[in-house]
This record gives sequence, C-alpha cells and structure tokens, in this order.
Amino acid sequence: MDLNILWFILITVLFVGFFFLEGFDFGVGILLPFLGKNDAERRVIINTIGPVWDGNEVWMITAGGAMFAAFPNWYATLFSGFYLALFLVLFALIIRGVAFEFRSSDSSPRWRRSWDRMIFTGSFLSALLWGVAMTNIVKGVPIDAKMQYVGTFFTLLNPYALVGGLTTLLVFTLHGALYLNLKATSEIADRSSQIAKKVALIGIPVVLLFAALTYFQTDLFANPGAGITLLAAGAALILTNIMIRSQKGGWAFITNSLTILLFTVALFWGLFPRVMISSLNPQWSLTIYNASSSPYTLKIMTIVALTLVPIVLLYQGWSYWVFRKRVTEKELHY
Repeated sequence: MDLNILWFILITVLFVGFFFLEGFDFGVGILLPFLGKNDAERRVIINTIGPVWDGNEVWMITAGGAMFAAFPNWYATLFSGFYLALFLVLFALIIRGVAFEFRSSDSSPRWRRSWDRMIFTGSFLSALLWGVAMTNIVKGVPIDAKMQYVGTFFTLLNPYALVGGLTTLLVFTLHGALYLNLKATSEIADRSSQIAKKVALIGIPVVLLFAALTYFQTDLFANPGAGITLLAAGAALILTNIMIRSQKGGWAFITNSLTILLFTVALFWGLFPRVMISSLNPQWSLTIYNASSSPYTLKIMTIVALTLVPIVLLYQGWSYWVFRKRVTEKELHY
C-alpha cells in the first residue's frame, strides 16, 4: 500500500470520526427546542455535549488540513467549487458555537430562547448540508480538464443530493436522541426515547430510498464492497429501530453509530481511487494520484501523523471518560 492510498484511508477515518462524534452534537442541537420544556432542561441538554462539542469539530478541521496537505488539487477544486455551500456550513457552525458561548451571558428568557434557535439552526443546516456535499462528491459534478468546477451552487441542489442531505439529517437527529437517552436526566431521556422511535421510522425508508437512488445515480454499486457496505448501513438502522423498541438504549446507540460508520465508509469506498468525479468526462476526475502532493510531502506528513494522532486520541478518550456520567439539574453549570 503506497502513501497515496494510506492518506485516502486516513482522511476517510477522519470523516468517520467527525460524523460519528459531531453527528450526535448536531442531533442534540436539533432536538434542543423540542425536548427542553424549560430553561433548566435546555441547559441540561446543552451540558450533555458542553465539554466535548468543540473537540469533536477538530476532526473536521483535521480532515480539511489533511486534504490540503495530502491532496491539494482535491482541496482546491472542492473548496472553490463548493464555496457557497461550504460557506453556509461554516456560517452554521459559527453561529452554533457562538450560541453555546453567549446563551448564558444574560438571564433574560428572550435572550436565551434566541440563542437556542441559533443552536437549532446551526445544527440543522450543518447536518443537512454535509449530506448534500458528500453525495454530490460521489454522484459527480461538472469538473473540466483543468480540475476546475464549472457548475453553480444550484447544480449541487439536485434531487439525489437533497435526499442524501435528508438522510444525514435524520440519522444525526436519531444519533442525538439516542445520546440524550444515555446522558440526560430521566424525564429528558424518556422524551428522547420517544423521539428516537419516530425518527427511526422515518429514517428507514429515507435511507432505503437513498440506497436505491445511489444504485441508479452513481457507480458506487459497481464496487461490490461499497454496495454491500451501504446496504449494511441500512440494515444497521433497522436493527437500531429494533433496539429502541426493545428499550435497549445503549445497544441502539451502538448500532446507529455503526450506521454512520458504514454509510461514510461506503461513500469513500465507492469513490476510491477517485476523490472527485467529473460528470463531464470520467478522464477529468480527480484521483489520489493526480490530486496528490509529492511523495516526500506525504512521507513527512505520515511521520507527523503517526506521532501526534495517538496523543490526540488518548486525550479525547480521556475527556469522554471524565464526563461520562449523566447530566442532572442539581449539577448544572452555566
């Protein structure tokens, strides 16, 4: 296995980690105005992710940095072509982060409700737009012979990509509900369990629709491993629904996490060895070879990554262990 393949795998792992960890953050933010009946309950909901949400976003930053260093042509084409879409994602993440910090700086109910709406809006847009972006990459976008995106923002808003966005929106919302079932007080946990049942029922047909559209709209199923993995993601979601109705919250969270893992792996596996597909001419697609940095750059990056990544993983694992207990109203910190 050469370094180009290694870095493609590492970027895949970073996106898997980001969608798994930030997925329940988005879900918690989306559910905040629906599960929190008063200010104290909404504070409990926020505090379930309070110590970890910003650390979870580091996975996205690291993935972007890895793309920039390992595959600069991929980074340039993606971030210039998807500029407006990714700007909206960035804007959503910014207002969400600001809302977390500013919400408690004033005790006015109106002030806090306003920032709660910002948390919901930022989480909702992020969960939706990441799905739209990822499915467009797999479907293919207009890229010319100079590796330049020649479409518009509205090119990205095709029916298949919107179904992909709806898929991530529902799966992340379910992820957040299952997380709250494990981390919040009994009243909120009970409500989140009821929400999880409803979201799972809606999510299953949407994921199956996404799989069907993927078969017709992309060449992902030409790779048997990627196709089977995507179907396995749907099966994991069905199993999640069974675990929820059996009141096995911990197992439901694990199986839904498996849904996110398999879904992300399937998309990247179906993409490989390409990193962006040209809908104009397959020969103009970006691959792990024509979009990569020099071998020396990849070698240096590999040494640095193997040194620092284990330290980061240990620190993040330690932080989750420290804040593993349920959040209660008696222990609220504003």
